[in-house]
Amino acid sequence: MNKLKKTLALVATLAMATSAFASCGDDPSSNTSTPTSSTSDTSKDDTSSNDTSDDTSDDDTEVSDDDTEVSDDDTEVSDDDDDTPAEPVASKASTEVGEVELATGGDTFTVAAWNADDVPAMLEQWKKATGTSDDKVNFINFDVGGGAASEKYDALFNDDADLDVYFCEADWALKYINDDTKTAPLEQLGFTDDNFADIYSYTDEIGKDSNGVRKGVSWQAAAGGFAYRTDLAEQYLGVKSPEEMQAKISNWEDFVSTAEDIAEQSGGKTALADTLGGMWQVFAAGRKTPWVENNALEIDSSCEEFANYAKRLWDCGGVTKNPQWDASWYASGQDDSAMGFFVSTWGFGDAILAQAAGGEGGATYGKWNVCQGPAPYFWGGTWIVVNPATDNAEEAQSFIKTFTVDPDSIKEYALSKPEYCNNIAVMQEIVDSNENPNDYVTNLLDGQNYFAVLHENAKKINLNGLITPYDSTIKGDFIDTVQAQYLESGASWEDTQIAFMEKVASDIPDLG
Repeated sequence: MNKLKKTLALVATLAMATSAFASCGDDPSSNTSTPTSSTSDTSKDDTSSNDTSDDTSDDDTEVSDDDTEVSDDDTEVSDDDDDTPAEPVASKASTEVGEVELATGGDTFTVAAWNADDVPAMLEQWKKATGTSDDKVNFINFDVGGGAASEKYDALFNDDADLDVYFCEADWALKYINDDTKTAPLEQLGFTDDNFADIYSYTDEIGKDSNGVRKGVSWQAAAGGFAYRTDLAEQYLGVKSPEEMQAKISNWEDFVSTAEDIAEQSGGKTALADTLGGMWQVFAAGRKTPWVENNALEIDSSCEEFANYAKRLWDCGGVTKNPQWDASWYASGQDDSAMGFFVSTWGFGDAILAQAAGGEGGATYGKWNVCQGPAPYFWGGTWIVVNPATDNAEEAQSFIKTFTVDPDSIKEYALSKPEYCNNIAVMQEIVDSNENPNDYVTNLLDGQNYFAVLHENAKKINLNGLITPYDSTIKGDFIDTVQAQYLESGASWEDTQIAFMEKVASDIPDLG
């Protein structure tokens, strides 16, 4: 019997035992700590993996009481979270790069991505800076969602199509980064550790393969914050500044309590949180253990904690029941049904917040501010990788250098796109000088410089040892199961865990 099947059997046994002793007053949620500070959820997925015992040990299951070894400082809910990374100190990274080792002299520099949100603006800036002519460059725009891009890339490789540089999304980047036939080490383009001394550490973790070789680099740090309606915040909470709002939601217990208060005052009309999915995106960033260890699924205590917070919000109307990306989700930013949205770097424009406000001149445009929210997090992000079969290595090096190494070019892109870029020194300079990105976003936020807020969260994200190739699938399976079983069907937490593990076993049969 494999490990997952044994775990399912044990969970079922424990579930029956829980039911049998329910009359003794044993509350299964009582072992879940309550977060008390905003710095307690600082790492996304990441501390180094711990070795687990052999398959016959009780400690081998994620559901045993000993499984959590749940000391308070082992989870994101501890007041004494020693895992919180120290704020990085910006250094002066080297802008000098070495010689390329891959082929050069190709006729066309080909860049591929799933949409046109980033590449056209990047190419225009790069062509202008380098004097590259339009006929030298080919942009392949798949015009699909990020998750669908993987199939498109596979087709390019299967057809041996011309491809030099391509973009990978955080959720599935490791599929390519761990494949030496699909991605080249950046050292083969002349880059060294010194070139990337100023990037945010969590982005570097995602860009490295399982052997620690840097294969990809991101120009953006997709840190997020909590954007909220200033008029509704003043109406229901008496809040008149982002600092006052942050004090109301600085940890998860306060966030949920504030949401309950708003729901009660509004008669259930206004939810604090935009979607369950948005809330989960943030909460999942606070895991202290990877989703998979020793090829087995890990369910730590934070999973039940999230489920219980979600249930409180779901039952009281503190979170809307809208699906993300649905028309109703965007509309909730204008019809008063949602006070706030969890928004990442790329979401402050039309992708999320501006659209939720109705665009320039919309019903709530200019009535938003942003604060850090209950926990630091990142949502999404894109990594630039290079095809080992490139015949334009010099252009690939120049393109990557422009947006990830050269501080002047990075600052230009950060302010013009606008984009919260992946360079601590540059972003610190922008924040210190209070330079605002373009008017469209800052006017949406009533003049607030949202870079300063994202900067604080970006510095606290820690993914060391927490990234696995299965994260996207497992995170999706978890939130789908919690909503369907725990919230909508009223299943017990034990039964919800079983359903979750069965779903993961079906979607990822390779896990033991």
